Amino acid sequence: MGPLAGIKIVELAGIGPGPMCAMLLADLGATIIRVDRKVAVKLGIERPLKYNTILRNRHIINVDLKDPQAVEMVLKLVAQADALIEGFRPGVAERLGLGPDTCLVRNPCLVYGRMTGWGQDGPMAKQAGHDINYLALTGILDAIGRKGQPPSIPLNLLGDYAGGSLYLALGLLAGIIEARTSGQGQVVDAAIVDGAANLSSTFFGMLAAGIWKSGPGLRGTNITDSGSHFYDSYECKDGGYICVGPIEEKFYAEWLKLMEIDPESLGKQMDASNWPVAKEVIAARFKQKTRDEWAAIVETSDACASPVLSFHEAPNHPHMRARGTYINVDGVVQPAPAPRFSRSVPAMPLPPQPVNPANTDKALASWFDAEEIARLRNAGIID
Repeated sequence: MGPLAGIKIVELAGIGPGPMCAMLLADLGATIIRVDRKVAVKLGIERPLKYNTILRNRHIINVDLKDPQAVEMVLKLVAQADALIEGFRPGVAERLGLGPDTCLVRNPCLVYGRMTGWGQDGPMAKQAGHDINYLALTGILDAIGRKGQPPSIPLNLLGDYAGGSLYLALGLLAGIIEARTSGQGQVVDAAIVDGAANLSSTFFGMLAAGIWKSGPGLRGTNITDSGSHFYDSYECKDGGYICVGPIEEKFYAEWLKLMEIDPESLGKQMDASNWPVAKEVIAARFKQKTRDEWAAIVETSDACASPVLSFHEAPNHPHMRARGTYINVDGVVQPAPAPRFSRSVPAMPLPPQPVNPANTDKALASWFDAEEIARLRNAGIID
């Protein structure tokens, strides 16, 4: 049983950061029921259910939220829940009859989690957007990439999942803890722009201190954005890459020793005027061996150097295998639940489940008795 065993959450189906948040909480033992549409709507990147890994660890029911009886059923679920997750544009949940005011009347202790890109208010609140748009307006996208090159796209990890899912999960858990003290629920407005901006706090501090440069032509000129020679990725003889990050003096010295490069030939480490020439020297040296040859040289050192692995390779790395960082669920290799707990260890994840009468019964078993489930089916509210 995971540490969130006993926590019950209603998830109104959405895409991306909302389901990822639900997965994080379900992985740690929360009981989550996902309420989806009866008629499928094309959203996000389509794939077979088996491979939609962020839908693991919970059952799904399909209902028609335009049917008042279905809405009433969801409100009965809400009455028993600790929290709710929804990711609609502002105002949509209210129009469905499932807005926070209505839900909090049914359950005054409910923590109502709202996942959006732009937030519940502001001039852009009702506009469509995706991860890349949120990163663009928070200044983060401009900061990622090499000098003289367009901004690099960090998948949709920084916005949707780090700035969105993780902050919503934190907000929901904080709200649940507070509700148990106060007896009152509340709304958590988890906007990706807010979470992503918060993630960049360190860089805004360095910017104010004059340590970080930002603006036209300044991308890729800082210490950890590929500007320096000691925090970058280098191509090797076979086309593979090694990344390095020995910022501290002792690690930097060990790295150059393994590279068989005289530190004096590169000039002072923190003098940015030395970085362009140092990069050329380092790049030429890495080209003399393959990625795996360099990996063998640095793997047991404190040089802060690592081979750049593909998604195919990562699960087979000895360290990842030893820790069980990746698991196989129903034939699909995927990351294991995180973080880890010494005592309340989560169970192996349940793969994404199809919607059918048997699974609908399982989904509702923690919420309604058999008689109520039969009544809902006879009324055509559930399949």
